Amino acid sequence: MRPDVLAVVGLGAIGGSVAWQARLSGVPRVVGFVPDPIEGAAAVAAGAVTEVVDSPASAVRGADLVVLATPPHIMLDLIGHLAPILEPGAILTDVASVKTPVLERAVTAGLAERFAGAHPLAGTHGSGFAYARPDLLPGCVVYVCATGATGQAAAGAVMEFWEHTMQASPTLIDAAVHDRQLAWTSHLPQAIAYALGNALARLALRPESYGSGARDTTRLAASNPELWLDIFRENREPVLAALDGAGTALAELRSLIAAGDETGLRAYLDRAAAFRRELGA
Repeated sequence: MRPDVLAVVGLGAIGGSVAWQARLSGVPRVVGFVPDPIEGAAAVAAGAVTEVVDSPASAVRGADLVVLATPPHIMLDLIGHLAPILEPGAILTDVASVKTPVLERAVTAGLAERFAGAHPLAGTHGSGFAYARPDLLPGCVVYVCATGATGQAAAGAVMEFWEHTMQASPTLIDAAVHDRQLAWTSHLPQAIAYALGNALARLALRPESYGSGARDTTRLAASNPELWLDIFRENREPVLAALDGAGTALAELRSLIAAGDETGLRAYLDRAAAFRRELGA
């Protein structure tokens, strides 16, 4: 699917990149909405959108594909507000990293046949259009979730959009499976970065006291707290399960160190090192 008119509600790092890549792929009209007029002006100046409008309702007018790229709590409200005013045949999608509550809201709003959730694995700790890039999304994996049997056509269209317009690699996944997986692969690393940041902050050391290890492992803690408040709330149970798993792994490490078990400790470290090497750069 290559829309003639694409609406992007939210022009932050992901939304701005979606709009920008769409323009580069030849979408003739890309309409954006962002609450901050300075960010809207920056998006226009960069050529990421053809125009910026003053409300989400104005953005979806005339659009055949609408991408919601806002924090989850705003997105959940927008789905209900925008459902009655979408153009006939228009498809609504999103880019949130939590899928189950978003799909449930779409179904409740009567959009089971016209909504498919999406989540590109191309996030950044930065927020706002300043962190959008025209090269952020090509080649990335994008999870797409259908609302059910009635939403397969919409899911297919959204997958086609990500493959052909965004030049990404879409894959279909169940929403609940997605949320459990992302709790481990995305939400847990974020939570650990926040926890480590809080632990280190209590030391009250000067910034120059921290080397690359502390800086690298707390990078995610610089992310937008409002966004992550939403994610932790909406994906609460899977995140709690992941935190429990991480706690078990940390307790095992502590036990090995406390016992002076060098053989066990080496095996523990070797397993983690091998896992990281398999991930690549």
